Amino acid sequence: MDRHGDKRYIQASALLPPRLRRWAEGLPPAEQARAEELRLRAGQPLTAVLPAGEVPLSGAERVEPEELGLVLEIATRASAHAALEKLRHGFFTVEGGHRIGVCGSAVVKEGAVYSLSRLSSLAIRVARQVRGAAADVADRLWEGDRLRSTLILSPPGGGKTTLLRDLIRVISDGGTHPPLRVGVADERGELAALWNGVPQLEVGAHTDVMDGCPKGAGLLMLLRGMNPQVLAADELTAPEDCAALTLAANCGVSLLCTAHAAGLQDLKARPIYRPLLEGGCFQRLAVLTRRDGVRSCRVTPL
Repeated sequence: MDRHGDKRYIQASALLPPRLRRWAEGLPPAEQARAEELRLRAGQPLTAVLPAGEVPLSGAERVEPEELGLVLEIATRASAHAALEKLRHGFFTVEGGHRIGVCGSAVVKEGAVYSLSRLSSLAIRVARQVRGAAADVADRLWEGDRLRSTLILSPPGGGKTTLLRDLIRVISDGGTHPPLRVGVADERGELAALWNGVPQLEVGAHTDVMDGCPKGAGLLMLLRGMNPQVLAADELTAPEDCAALTLAANCGVSLLCTAHAAGLQDLKARPIYRPLLEGGCFQRLAVLTRRDGVRSCRVTPL
């Protein structure tokens, strides 16, 4: 880390207007390196999300409503209308891979969210590449020369996306095993964070990314068009996701996915995942836990 601050954090805080940026950059360098998000709420002080929780920034005064709009102008280079389609989904990804979550008053047309107005809060998620996150996990997912399909579980904030991204990189680049072609359905732009077609985060040399479309559709497009050996998706949440994965599993493709659950029993209690479990789509379960800010991963046969 540079003595002037953490590079990724400074890049994310540059999305703030000057008044807010001064408070953000006043966070001590050691905490900058651990910061996960910057949170802006109209009428409340600017805060940072650290592994131990959300904390107000020293000296920060309340965020003015117009400053939320300034963040979007800075992030979109004064072309907020260009991000309209993504704003409909409540977030968008900017250069460097940082993601801005948006809340406000929804503008609804024909039963669907068309845009957001009168912004009320923003969450700037600091994109971080944690090389080595998969170092003690990757080899446990292989059985001979076969990568076993693996489902990664944890509650929100447990590190699933970080682990999945590094697994994709390791498997795509190869190491103790030959490199494999990996197709990534990156619906929310959190795994590869494409910017002008180029991944802002390392996902390996043999990885193809389908960005911004629903996971179920993206998985099927990758399966039909890119001849993947592995398919990866973050946060399975819809029946369409599970249907696409079941089809891929029956085509002999290995799967790497994540889901919100505390463990196997929690997973079994959720009806959406039953087709995956009953169909034997996954052979390994990787359960992430975090205690006192330290993450660990337990891999078991499924």
